[in-house]
Amino acid sequence: MLTNLIFIIFLPLIFVGLITKTKAVWAGRKGPSILQPYYNFFKLLRKSEIHSISSGIVFRIAPVLAMVSVFCAAMLVPFGSKESLVSFKGDFFLFMSLLALSKAATVIAAMETGSSFEGMGASREISFTAFLEPAFLLIIGSLAYSVGFDSMGSLFYMHSVNIFNEWSVIIAILTAMGLFIMMLVEGARVPFDDPATHLELTMIHEVMVLDTSGINLAFVHYSAALKMVIYSALISNFLIPGNAISIGIPFIFIGGNLALAILTGLVESIIPRYRISRNLELVIIPLSVALLVLTALIVNNLGGF
Repeated sequence: MLTNLIFIIFLPLIFVGLITKTKAVWAGRKGPSILQPYYNFFKLLRKSEIHSISSGIVFRIAPVLAMVSVFCAAMLVPFGSKESLVSFKGDFFLFMSLLALSKAATVIAAMETGSSFEGMGASREISFTAFLEPAFLLIIGSLAYSVGFDSMGSLFYMHSVNIFNEWSVIIAILTAMGLFIMMLVEGARVPFDDPATHLELTMIHEVMVLDTSGINLAFVHYSAALKMVIYSALISNFLIPGNAISIGIPFIFIGGNLALAILTGLVESIIPRYRISRNLELVIIPLSVALLVLTALIVNNLGGF
């Protein structure tokens, strides 16, 4: 249990730092330290906040509510162990509700500022969510169809990759692909968004937090990083063998997350930001992949081709 809590607290900002470092190395630069997100986080904690005269109490408490919601959702995911901090049958409904609450708080805060620019970002965020949530529910439903109705952590842990079973490999690859795209969207990464720029034609998440500053901005950055690590943790659980000893699971988990962070940095280095219409096409991919996963499981249970 302590391992879960340590990873939830410390891994997100290291994950983001490794992505930035990978992009710098790919571009031939030294780049900032992997720990730079921590320096930025603690610097923001010491800064005071500036609020628009058009914003109210919702704008002030939304970043805290969003961070707490994401943190509680992370407690339902196994981080470097066989069990999560909180686990019960059907907990994936609570998981999805907590992530939805986090996103709703951010969207409402952006709309409360009265800025049409931030309202545009909120509209784009909601349009992406309309495709991502059904895709995630389909993935969970597929895993539940395969191993039975259980907690979310058990569903992902019990469906380990069996390299001697082609169906297991296919299902794991398709599920990981869908979750990886969700991770890029939820983390506001390229090609869907870019936290390093403020271009009007491509901004989604960043435009919603333009008026946020100080400690609340630190919470916003941490929440986005924690969302990425949550999806990365779900993908990494596929790599953990079902017969793995407890002492070796954290090392496999760390290796999987580091590999995904490097992969994310490489993707951002190779793929440019896409226009919004193209991004909407990409967001449909997880939904399509989830349908393929469910189909593959049904075919496998019926005896294959």
